[in-house]
Amino acid sequence: MEILWFLIAMCMLSAVIVTYVRRRGGGIRQVAPGSPDAADPAAYGFVRQEELDIRLPGPDQDLLDVLDVVQRTQDWRAAAQLLAGTPKEGEVRWQRVQAFAGAASLELQRKPGVGGAWLRAWRSEAPKDPGGAAVHAEFLVQQAWRSSAAGSDDFRIILEEARTVCAQAGLFAPGDPVPYITELAVARGLGYSPEQFDRLWAKIIDRAPAHMGAHLAALHYWCEKWHGSRKEADEFATTAAARAPQGSLLAALPLFAVYEHLPEVNLVRGFYQSAVVTKAVDGALYAVHSARPDDPMLSHVRHLLVFFLVRCERWSDAMHQLVRIDGHVGALPWTLNGDPAAEYAVYRALAVAGYESNGGSPATLPH
Repeated sequence: MEILWFLIAMCMLSAVIVTYVRRRGGGIRQVAPGSPDAADPAAYGFVRQEELDIRLPGPDQDLLDVLDVVQRTQDWRAAAQLLAGTPKEGEVRWQRVQAFAGAASLELQRKPGVGGAWLRAWRSEAPKDPGGAAVHAEFLVQQAWRSSAAGSDDFRIILEEARTVCAQAGLFAPGDPVPYITELAVARGLGYSPEQFDRLWAKIIDRAPAHMGAHLAALHYWCEKWHGSRKEADEFATTAAARAPQGSLLAALPLFAVYEHLPEVNLVRGFYQSAVVTKAVDGALYAVHSARPDDPMLSHVRHLLVFFLVRCERWSDAMHQLVRIDGHVGALPWTLNGDPAAEYAVYRALAVAGYESNGGSPATLPH
């Protein structure tokens, strides 16, 4: 019986691949490598796969410069200075805290026992620095999810410590939502009750009611695979989108809810052309078009849009997103893959091929 199910699954996978690489009526055709008819992403000025930056979803040169200094010198002071000068309100502080914590976590993974020494020195030499406490809390969260099996004793121990550090960070920086946003991942891992979660969420809403990053983190809790359901996740996302102020990217939140509940095996023909997916994609496109060009969460939404637009075969729309995000791939859905750059490059190539097979070219794509 297991062999039968395996063969059925392989047939379904083959059907999906054939749909993409060979469609009737002007769709994508598979050609030999090097053929003159082969679509070339480089013709659009796209970055080579090996040069894609997997650390961030979009550019933040100040952060990258400081990360380079910190990792090269192992001196935490530049990081502390950058966070001290980053406003508490908005999304940038949260993203920078995540980036510093992720850098330390990856260092430790590559050099067990010695990697990330600059973060330990930061906490030791400036124990009440709010930036250091926030980064430490996020570091512990990332360590728990990266190094331990969810639900194991080690996992719970690390998250309990993260919760303690989140509380410290909140005391050091009154009004800063970041420590409480970090605790949302703790709530998910430790299984907070809905009442506990609501109390935590109220603290965030009081400080940053339209924080897109906070809503994305909270959405995970309400998903079917964690402590909610498809219905609860959809309600959370649609309610936030309906209440979003003009120009807010919260209007794109339902698309993230759809993504979190995608079927592992799609048995429905035309699923990505369904009303549910189309409505969520169009809502996200509206949010992107209405948002400020410098909104730091814009790249997050654009990356997920590329994933859906390619699967919806809306090639032109996908290309218009790609020309605005290419170069950085540190965002969903690519980061869930072991090789984010390779995963992104596949979708980029499909978008280019689909665009050209329907008459598009570099000359017809405005940047």
